[in-house]
Amino acid sequence: MQREHLIKPLLGHKYPTIAYGQGVFLYDEDGKAYLDASSGAITAGIGHGVQDIIDAMQEQAGKVSFVYRSQFTSKPAEALAAKLSDLAPGQDYWSFFVGSGSEATETAMKIAIQHWQEQGRHGKNKVISRRMSYHGITMGALSMSGHTLRRRRFVPLLEDFPVVAPPYCYRCPLHSSYPSCGMACADDLETAIRRIGAEHIAAFIAEPIVGAAGGALTPPPGYYARIKAICERHELLFIADEVMTGIGRTGAMFAMEHDGVEPDLIALGKGMSAGYTPMAATMVKDRVMAPILQGSRSVMAGHTYSANPQSAAVALAVLRYIEQHGLVQQAADRGRYLLAKLQQLAGGIPIIGDVRGKGLLLGIEFVRDRATKEPFPEAAGLTSRVIEKALQKGLLVYPASGAIDGVGDAILVAPPMVITEAELDLLAELLEAAIREVMEELGAPTAPGDGDPDSMTEVT
Repeated sequence: MQREHLIKPLLGHKYPTIAYGQGVFLYDEDGKAYLDASSGAITAGIGHGVQDIIDAMQEQAGKVSFVYRSQFTSKPAEALAAKLSDLAPGQDYWSFFVGSGSEATETAMKIAIQHWQEQGRHGKNKVISRRMSYHGITMGALSMSGHTLRRRRFVPLLEDFPVVAPPYCYRCPLHSSYPSCGMACADDLETAIRRIGAEHIAAFIAEPIVGAAGGALTPPPGYYARIKAICERHELLFIADEVMTGIGRTGAMFAMEHDGVEPDLIALGKGMSAGYTPMAATMVKDRVMAPILQGSRSVMAGHTYSANPQSAAVALAVLRYIEQHGLVQQAADRGRYLLAKLQQLAGGIPIIGDVRGKGLLLGIEFVRDRATKEPFPEAAGLTSRVIEKALQKGLLVYPASGAIDGVGDAILVAPPMVITEAELDLLAELLEAAIREVMEELGAPTAPGDGDPDSMTEVT
């Protein structure tokens, strides 16, 4: 066997080689079709092979593909920043462009700290977050992340920023239930602030819907309005990590619109370029930029490819395509249809404990026992099994975590916004077949009420 040179996620594993994509399908070099029910990594929001975007790529490449931001600006970058501000809640944002979501959240952290430094408040240098969260893989972003599995190797190098309870209604970390709880998980932010001291905290960061770390954990209505009020009361900036949720994914251009909240900073990525180019953004409210404009006039961040004109032209074309084809509303409509299909699926599959999410960002949490919500043991590798079985059947879904300790099993189902109802029917059919085959391998009961969870095959 010829040696490899590319470091893949799992070394030694044989991955299919993709030849091309069209719409919601990817095709490997053998001609096998894969229904992209995860938009790759919740990224390919407008599907694959869209000619309008290809044309924009070619047009910009014929002009200029790279300029360094310390030397020049470009029309695509200026237009993209203006467009994002027009689309965002309140329409008064600046944009700092970077190459990935991890860079976007880390830049948001730095700008939040600099906002207070420019006012002489140097003690406000922590950014706190929730215990179930994921904000990126760079060290600063990972410090803000409460993703147990992804933190494990690097804990000695990380700050312990995840301190707030997640809005996890299926397994309330505060041992209560909605609505009688009065959204105590939101009030836990205030508890954390009082414990640490607001004078030490620059900002609070949260995903509107928790993705990889929680399998589409979706807070109840009004949660973020309360979060924002707490932040304002204690002079904290609120950073919305919309890397996964932003640009139509949840049935609104920005997920924060569902609660009518205008974040102080927004991290964008994934859907902003729909996978056609690596690009992300940190968006900053006028009021947050004001001390910097009146002080150093320089945001202390820099990336070689920041505001790259080639990528900016592509991202701008993606945003225009989404608007022209009404894809935000389509995400809301198709999301309701898919949610109903997955809930119907759950009714007949006892290892599905919960189905949740909004728009076309939906999650399925798996449990060993639906009555007790006991998760499968980590050694069973249930999530990996479901993903691999689905892949064999030509269906792509995305891994996530569940359970309070972050080591339970869940997947995200998040197809492109262009998906049709017939394609959603096929998605549900393939997913059901994959889950049922995994259940047979584990000896799990195949219908609600059948069998005994303790009789399931022990997998090590």
